Amino acid sequence: MKKMWKKAMALVLALLMVAGLAACGGNDTGDSSQAPENSQSAESKAPEGGSEPAGDEEVTLKWAVWDINLTTYYQPLIDAYVADHPNVKIEMVDLGSSDYQNALITQLTGNADLDVVCVKDIPGYANLVKGGYLADMSGEGIDASLYGGTIEQITVDGKFYALPFRSDHWVVYYNKDLFDAAGVDYPTNDMTVAEYDELARKMTSGTGSEKVYGSHFHTWRSAPSLFAVLDGEHTVVDGNYDFMKSTYEWVLAEQNDGICQDYGTLKATSTHYSGVFFNQQCAMMNMGSWFIPTQIEKVKSGESLATNWGIVKYPHPEGVPAGTTLGTITSVAVNEASSKKDAAMDFVKFVGGEKGAEIIAKTGTFPAIKSDAVLDELAKMDGFPTDENSKEALSTTQVYLEMPMHDKAADIEGVLNEAHDGIMTGAMTIDEGIQKMNDEVSALLG
Repeated sequence: MKKMWKKAMALVLALLMVAGLAACGGNDTGDSSQAPENSQSAESKAPEGGSEPAGDEEVTLKWAVWDINLTTYYQPLIDAYVADHPNVKIEMVDLGSSDYQNALITQLTGNADLDVVCVKDIPGYANLVKGGYLADMSGEGIDASLYGGTIEQITVDGKFYALPFRSDHWVVYYNKDLFDAAGVDYPTNDMTVAEYDELARKMTSGTGSEKVYGSHFHTWRSAPSLFAVLDGEHTVVDGNYDFMKSTYEWVLAEQNDGICQDYGTLKATSTHYSGVFFNQQCAMMNMGSWFIPTQIEKVKSGESLATNWGIVKYPHPEGVPAGTTLGTITSVAVNEASSKKDAAMDFVKFVGGEKGAEIIAKTGTFPAIKSDAVLDELAKMDGFPTDENSKEALSTTQVYLEMPMHDKAADIEGVLNEAHDGIMTGAMTIDEGIQKMNDEVSALLG
């Protein structure tokens, strides 16, 4: 088992993929207790799904998600599936974004009536697999070659328990109007971290409610700290985090100089990164590709005032190729305890399959199954920036997972998050926070 996990971790850093945090979501809109169970397995095991549960009995599937109001692709996926499966009803259950994985574990431990679940990240997946909460999908006839190596990265002892349906990577969003007003050149697709910092300082202006911050770091640990792993020489499961010191020094310098908003304030007010960008409070924001469809939709609705915007590739350390970035995968799985497992499995294969990928791409979101046609679809979506730099930013050179596969991933994540919070709020010094990481993760690794 230990060897398998080490092998999986090594694969993560060796494989290229377009990754990411993704945002799933939903509201519990009804009670499925009266819906008859599907009694017969779906016949097709093709990745795109498409078989209809046998008979005319109604089947209600409950799908655990998060951030439904900020997600553009869930309803199209549901609509498409239900169109071919009129006897199936899909109800989304929103467990919230900030503490989704813990909320999901609580629900599953309590035997909640959930059939399909989103898996937010690698630590969450590792925990769910260890707990036996997910149904084995390795015997469902799924073609792993369609997923660009992501299936292999989540395989444990020859089995996998979730199907990637999204694969996101980090880029930089910027407000063209703010740059134009300041008379500053736009960011580029070949920008070092030092150049990004210099540009952010140029773009910081004003005071009080009129202040524009040059950059924005969300409260996730990944937003500021993982610039440190872009050299490919370190991972966050190594057990020694001295390499993160210079990155924390840089981010705290921006915070102390008022170049980005205060972490403690953002945390205390539960400020969502989207609002900061929508309200034109920052000139640049590093964030995942999952935000593209949300930004497009909110521009159309008038909620986002950042109507003239673009994206560029993630800033990279000196000596690291442009297009090197971070990523995550988002997966969908079947609750092992579901009483409607066959119908749930069919829906999961649809969401994570080729038909699902086409639907997801049309909303401007990166599916796990990618092709040139999918990337072209993303670039030509109504509302996507028309400049060539934004189109070029869709491609990557090297993507490192935010959290590599590891049997202690969830525990390591907990330690890193706690230390990160202490460093960013000033509750501990950078050296104290890094020492905490070193000591506690080393203890976990044995």
